[in-house]
Parts: sequence; C-alpha cells; structure tokens
Amino acid sequence: MANVRRGGLGIVAVLAVPILLSACSSGGGGQTATTTSTAARQPSATTAPPPSEPAGVIVFNGQGNHLDAYAAEPPFEHQRVITSRSEDPEGLDINGQICFFPDGSGRFVAGEDTGQTAGDTQGWGIFELTGDRIGDLRAREIGKLVPTFQGSADNAENYGCGFLSDGRIVTTDVGNQAAGPGDGQLIVWFPPFDSREVTYCKVDVEIATAQSIWVDDQDRVLVASARPTSFGGQTSGVWRYHDLPTGPDAAGGCGRTDATGAPLADEVRKEMFIPSGEHDLIAPTGVTGGPDGHLFVSSVINGVINEYDANGVYLRTILRPPAGEQFGAQPFSTGTPLGIAAGPDGTIYYADIGLVLKPDGGIGPGDKTGSVRRIVFVAGEPQPPETMARGLAFPDGIGLLVPGAGGGGASRL
Repeated sequence: MANVRRGGLGIVAVLAVPILLSACSSGGGGQTATTTSTAARQPSATTAPPPSEPAGVIVFNGQGNHLDAYAAEPPFEHQRVITSRSEDPEGLDINGQICFFPDGSGRFVAGEDTGQTAGDTQGWGIFELTGDRIGDLRAREIGKLVPTFQGSADNAENYGCGFLSDGRIVTTDVGNQAAGPGDGQLIVWFPPFDSREVTYCKVDVEIATAQSIWVDDQDRVLVASARPTSFGGQTSGVWRYHDLPTGPDAAGGCGRTDATGAPLADEVRKEMFIPSGEHDLIAPTGVTGGPDGHLFVSSVINGVINEYDANGVYLRTILRPPAGEQFGAQPFSTGTPLGIAAGPDGTIYYADIGLVLKPDGGIGPGDKTGSVRRIVFVAGEPQPPETMARGLAFPDGIGLLVPGAGGGGASRL
C-alpha cells in the first residue's frame, strides 16, 4: 500500500497508545468490482438462531480501503463494490462510517481519502448506488465533501456521517488520536451535494478523537469521543449537539471563522450525554439507535457494546469478551467493535477491527484479524455474536441498506 491511514481511535484510557484503524492508498477516481463469494465467510461455531431481518438487507463495510457488501442472512454472500486504488488504477480508497440517504435513492456517504500521498485530501464521497442485491451492486462517486482540517499531530482522518431531517449532512473527523488537545471536528454540510464545492459550517473543532455519529428523531446529533485528554474535564463519552447552523453564514448561525479560515458556528450547543468510565465504557467509538429508541455504544479497546435507553440511562451490556479472556497477541474471541449499526429488527452489526497487543507494547489491528459480525436477539435477549466475514484488514465502519426503504443504522432509522 502506498501509505497507511491512522484514524478512528487513538487512546486506550491511561495507556495513551495510538491505534491503527484503516489503510489507504494514493490515487484518484473510479469505482466498482463485482466479485461474489462466500469463501472464508462462514458463520462461527457460536452461530446464533436465524434472524428475522427482512429479506434484502445489505451490510456495507470498508476494509483494506475496499468497500464490501454482505447479505444480512447466512451464508452472508459477499460482493466487493469498490476496489482500493492500490489494487485497481481506477479504484477509490473507502473507509469510515457508511450512511445511506434516508430518501430511498440508494445514494450514500462514505469516507474517501484516495490520493493523500499525491496531494489530494481526505473527505467524504457522495455515491450513487445501483442494484439491490449482492452481485448486482455498482457505485459511482458524484460529489465529495472536502473541508479544512485542524493542525493535528496526526493525519486528521475522515470518519463519521449522518443526516438531519431536512437533508443536511453531518460528519466527524478524528483529529489528534493519542495525545494533545482534542481537535476533531463536527461539520454540517448544506445541499446540493453533487460537486466538490459543497458549502459547510464547522460546529465544533475541539472533539477528543471524534468517531461515529447518530442523529435522533429530534435532530440531535450524538458523537462518540474516544479519548480523555490531559487538559482536564470530561471529554470522552457520547456528546449530544443540538440547534446546528442552517447555513454557512451569519444568517444561518455561522458567523465566525476557525484557525484555517473556514466558517465556524457562532456557538457550540452540546452536552455530555453518556460519559465514559462506567459500565466498562472505556473508549466510546460506535453509536447507533435501535428501532425501539434504545441506543448502543461500543468501547473498542475492551470489546464491549452497551445498551442505553433514549435518555442515556444504562440498561445492560450486550457484548463483552468471555470471562477469563485476556487482551494480548491474539484478539478477543468476540472481537473489538469499532463501528456499529442497528437493523430494522434490532439486529446489531459491528465492524471488529481486530485489535491486538503489539510486540512493542502498542495496540493496533493484527494482520488481517478484523471481522464483520452481528448480534441477533431472541425473546429480547442478545445471542452470541455470529461472524459474517473474517480475515479482514482494518474494518472500521458499518452501513446498512434496506432496498426500497432507504438506509438504516448508520444515521437514523
């Protein structure tokens, strides 16, 4: 690969060690591949009962800079929808959260950082998808969201995405990943989205390792912040933002500028909604909402997914490593969930980035130790996670497509 993408999570509580989240290559435009297979993607030995997921749900995941798609039901048929630039001269590098437009059009947003070594910058591609079943999917990039980034010690990195009810898009980029002040960003983008000249307003430029986004039914934007800082105050947890700017100027509540000269909101309206620290929520990375209004938050470093009610009150832990398992040179048997999404029947899908303890004492993904998994519920009880795909390189985000009904899980139901 031409270069390595460091993004997503940068700290593990007091360890303050960087975590490598996904890879990227250099290059420019292009799209699509059409291979279909089920090899090495069979259910694990702890197969859960058959799901009630509606036929046709497709699970999308970025890994190894490819965009892959899986049927939601066994045998989890697979298609590579976009191939990375390192393997296809016309390819693109895809990563981060994947969010389908809620209008049923099949368009989607995904992190797209092709060509960083050639001087292009990271951003979020706007894609038009055709086809509604594995083997027939095609994606074409029709626009790109490209902001300025803060002067992070690390590459700032695109990650999260979501939609407000009026069609505005929200995104997060990671910022400093292991040390230093929080300088991840939450940005709101204004239509139209069919070019590389999309107007925007920065809502917050001081998030400590910004991760996934979830937008609730009142247009409040939940953002996972994975890292405490040494500068005091509670920074790690799930922040909730409201009353975002409606335009890129003073009339829209965006009358300031940031250090890069980009439009900045007049004020940041936010509160800490779910603080880290309790119930093994050490490093929040993924956040999603289920069809019953409950929220799910992942803590990647210790392999946990917690369930909360709509008010952020802890209910239970639906995923944790088996008792007695120790973090080490081999990943947890149940994985380390980064991105998560909830299907229309409540099934939880997660991108297991496959974290291991490195020989130098650092923490990062092993060599193709990532996977995509799901948790189904039977009589309201979470079943052991079922592996949909294994042997993956840096899988970091999840998105769901329900053909004919728009996207679910990634931004709003």
